[in-house]
Amino acid sequence: MKPLLALFKRDISLFFRSGGGAGQAIGFYLVVVILFPFGVGPELNLLARISIGVLWVVLLLAILLSAERIFADDLEDGSLTLLLTAGPLPEMVILVKLLAHWVSIALPLLVITPLLGLLLNLPAGGLWPLVLCMFIGSLGLCALATIGASILVSIRRANQIISLLILPLYIPTLIFGVSATTDLTFQLDQPYTALLILTAISLISLIIAPFAAAQALKANA
Repeated sequence: MKPLLALFKRDISLFFRSGGGAGQAIGFYLVVVILFPFGVGPELNLLARISIGVLWVVLLLAILLSAERIFADDLEDGSLTLLLTAGPLPEMVILVKLLAHWVSIALPLLVITPLLGLLLNLPAGGLWPLVLCMFIGSLGLCALATIGASILVSIRRANQIISLLILPLYIPTLIFGVSATTDLTFQLDQPYTALLILTAISLISLIIAPFAAAQALKANA
């Protein structure tokens, strides 16, 4: 357990160091959302209608932006092979790295999301559904990003390729994430149906990701 905890702490520090990906993802999230109202114009009703979709899309892209860094540092310093062949099970190692990526990238974005939701004129009653649904959905997004990063681990500057590979898999999470947030915000009929589907997608992604990524790393690292 101690080696996994040490790996978790190490990965978080790597994500937050200069060039580690966390600052870039947070900056991207802030800049795009803050600039969006200037592009749309002063129509507050329009902003309110599209705010949920905008925040979900930008969250998705911010997570993708940092996906390459999940295994890059381990590959560069030669520790990736050691992590996969010695110590804890490779699947446990990958799960820890996945969670470190989520804590470093997605969690800070969730913290600032309510303020950005207000900026986009999202109703105050929609803030907690937004954070709840993004909390659940972001775990699945990070799991899928981990699979993409493992497949392309040996390719330098692979962010664009990872995006092309993983974006189609992100579509169900995006659809049901926006639907669940909208249903809960406006209390539409059967407001929890989409949320349950979103939760199932994230759970399945979290279960599959460590095993799929382990096989991909053994083949490509």
